[in-house]
Amino acid sequence: MTAGQHSDAVVDRYSALARTALAGQSIRGGDGGASEGCFGPAAYTADEGVPDDALQVSLGCGNPVAVAGIRPGDTVLDLGSGGGLDVLLSARRAGPGGLAYGLDASADMLALARSNADRAGVANARFVHGHIEDIPLPSDHVDVIISNCVINLCAARARVLAEAYRVLRPGGRLGVSDVIADENAGPAERASAERQVGCVAGTLTASEYRGLLGAAGFADISITPTSAAGSYLHSVIIQAVKPPAYPAGPHR
Repeated sequence: MTAGQHSDAVVDRYSALARTALAGQSIRGGDGGASEGCFGPAAYTADEGVPDDALQVSLGCGNPVAVAGIRPGDTVLDLGSGGGLDVLLSARRAGPGGLAYGLDASADMLALARSNADRAGVANARFVHGHIEDIPLPSDHVDVIISNCVINLCAARARVLAEAYRVLRPGGRLGVSDVIADENAGPAERASAERQVGCVAGTLTASEYRGLLGAAGFADISITPTSAAGSYLHSVIIQAVKPPAYPAGPHR
């Protein structure tokens, strides 16, 4: 399967789920326990004021909003925003002086997210059609980037992280939930586990993820396990910073 065919297959899968949700049907049937632990709706607490319509279509593996350090006035970007849950929570934390973007390649998911935003009465959320490896925003444009179990679905992860670095302002923060593989997992064990949880593009280990983040330019990288995601796999919170821009020193 080519990279383009892989991307189309992912979009088709999530578009079908979005259409199911838009028709008022549950998308949680047969999720293999994905609603337990730190997966799906279970990753969020009631005191976060989570919009229930968006919560019930959560397909993530954590809660990146809880660790992203979003402040009033921030501009936030969610890579692969799905039904819009993390965008809505980010918009509320950023407040009326801030803005939260949701980027998704599925037009159906964007329709679902806009519907959820309307129902939740969130006015400072914007949903954009596009691919996370080619972000349609200017450089140095956002303060915080979040993502919830989406980067592992993309075959071009080095490109995704390079784009994230580009659109972050100097000093901007990255807070991502994702699934990684154990360092000691063999190729066959890793592939079997990835098929079971739907990581169709494969997973990275912590050291591989750290290497790609460093190559993109990120600093202060931390990767914190949060929950088992099946044999040889774990959900994690990944945090990193785009180094601040320092003024040039005096000419000598």
